[in-house]
Amino acid sequence: MRSSFILGLIATAVSLAAVSSAAEAQSKAAPAAAPAKEPFQVTWLGHAAFEVASSGGTRILIDPFLKQNGKTPEEFKDLSRYKPNAILVTHSHPDHSADAAEIAKASGAPVISAYEWVAGLDIPDAQKLGGNVGGTFTVGDVTVHVVPAMHSSAPSGRPLGFVLTFADGRSLYHTGDTWIFGDMALIQELFHPNVILLNVGGGYYGADPKTAALAIKKYFAPEFIVPMHFATFPVLATEADVTAAFKGDRRFVLMTPGQTKEF
Repeated sequence: MRSSFILGLIATAVSLAAVSSAAEAQSKAAPAAAPAKEPFQVTWLGHAAFEVASSGGTRILIDPFLKQNGKTPEEFKDLSRYKPNAILVTHSHPDHSADAAEIAKASGAPVISAYEWVAGLDIPDAQKLGGNVGGTFTVGDVTVHVVPAMHSSAPSGRPLGFVLTFADGRSLYHTGDTWIFGDMALIQELFHPNVILLNVGGGYYGADPKTAALAIKKYFAPEFIVPMHFATFPVLATEADVTAAFKGDRRFVLMTPGQTKEF
């Protein structure tokens, strides 16, 4: 009787082990399906200016330098066309911020940027969303993360980049004006950007195309690389310089001002 009981226990243990092993094998063989992609749209407005539209209809305008931007197509210089849910400004230099306040006043959109700079804008206080590195804002179905950049920002505030995270978990990183810097590794670790809007202009102002390409190689693993901040002024890198630096990289997406792409 006792031996039968022991044999029964052994049989049960073997059976449970087999079930556990089978479940483990099934788990390894069939990983959980990734969330379905919900495409978002990116329109390049010239220089570092972009409009991003999420799958849920949230519209975000980044670095609106438009009316005096020689690379912005004429129809996109009409500021009344913009009805963003938020305006992001990486830093206070006019080639990134020139039209932010005017668009904010007309549309009622909040401006997200460095606290000290936003505080001085001539817009209603309710629209001043000042932040700093590490800060997070929710705009519709988009989460905006404030990250560092290596640049300057006169007369106030500090240079920033932004990572936009979408409902499907994918993200877009606008580097702002920056040089390569070690904390890019942390931006990759935390956010794994799928699309990078990359400063490549060089000249007196930031990373040249070859250094920008090195930043991607050293720190990031995006699906798409969109160059920006080039060929606007004579001192900046040309389109030929940029395409040469990324030659052979299939992730490289060269947009033209006014063009919209879906990612």
